[in-house]
Amino acid sequence: MRWGNRFGTPVDPVPFLVVAAFGFLFCYTFGPSYLMAFGAELAGGLGYSTMAFLAVTGLAYYRFVWTARPELRSEIPARFRIRRIVLGGLVVAGVFALLSLPLLHATV
Repeated sequence: MRWGNRFGTPVDPVPFLVVAAFGFLFCYTFGPSYLMAFGAELAGGLGYSTMAFLAVTGLAYYRFVWTARPELRSEIPARFRIRRIVLGGLVVAGVFALLSLPLLHATV
């Protein structure tokens, strides 16, 4: 299957597939157990996890396939790459911290 953006230009599907796979992993690993900690049933937790996974997959497709512009690709300087990695790590740590706050309150 040939992947193309909205203009029909061929696009590398690997970034989309990686983000979708990690979205699946994250949503189905943490979603049901997190929601069950608040009293939701397993079916409800799986349903909400499925909706979150579909949203992540849709956003990843839009970002990495549909609006991709391969003709604009160029070398990015190392200082910008490391800054982006550090900021991404801080965002992930912040999301995990925010997700843990209700669980800490629920166990006290």
